[in-house]
Amino acid sequence: MIELQQISKVFNKGKINEVTALNEVSITMQKEEFVVVVGSNGSGKTTLLNIIAGAELGSSGEVLINNTDVSRLPEYKRSRWIARVFQNPLSGTAAGLSILDNFRLAAIRTTPKKLTIGINGAFKKRVEEQIAGLSMGLENKLEQPIGTLSGGQRQALTLLMSVMDDAQILLLDEPTAALDPRSAKVILEIADKLIKQYHLTAILITHNLKEAHQYGTRLIQMSEGKVLRDLKSAEKNTLQLEDMYRWFN
Repeated sequence: MIELQQISKVFNKGKINEVTALNEVSITMQKEEFVVVVGSNGSGKTTLLNIIAGAELGSSGEVLINNTDVSRLPEYKRSRWIARVFQNPLSGTAAGLSILDNFRLAAIRTTPKKLTIGINGAFKKRVEEQIAGLSMGLENKLEQPIGTLSGGQRQALTLLMSVMDDAQILLLDEPTAALDPRSAKVILEIADKLIKQYHLTAILITHNLKEAHQYGTRLIQMSEGKVLRDLKSAEKNTLQLEDMYRWFN
């Protein structure tokens, strides 16, 4: 469970270019809830994700994960609970390493590091089986540098790697923004499947209203650093896409 209690974030406080990115935002996200967040540029969406991840610390308010106050914990300490997928497929992988090496690094992301990556037969088989589920034929290319793959392939593998170390929370920061429509559809289908399979609490930021309408169990619209709309499952299920377009007209 994630609890945001009266979270505010002010950049350049006291200066002429002061900006309030979040203004006393309070949101409670239940375990296994899939929350989609929409909003115009500058509405506070990415700042919200950064505050949850610990990439930014709030100016005021508290962040609780599973009833533990993590408000002042840096990002690397929150990584025991949180995995994040960014919009740029290049951000989640080490281009010069093989697919298998990338998966091993993801699996030990939150554990003490040793001098060797430590890949054995059992781990390789586990990775092969997981990648085979993507139906992309990549399970036979584990030694190939991951940087040689397409953006869609890399983003699909990044999603798989995000669940390698038993993270409980998945943050999806516009993961389809750099992809063509066909690849974007595949990526969101994979994400939706993994969220359900691994019982994750997930947050998806998107500018694509069709994606926001189709996916998730809850929909939040942000505007000027505040929550403008918060539609739970029953209300979201009856929402028409045309109604969402009118929000921004």
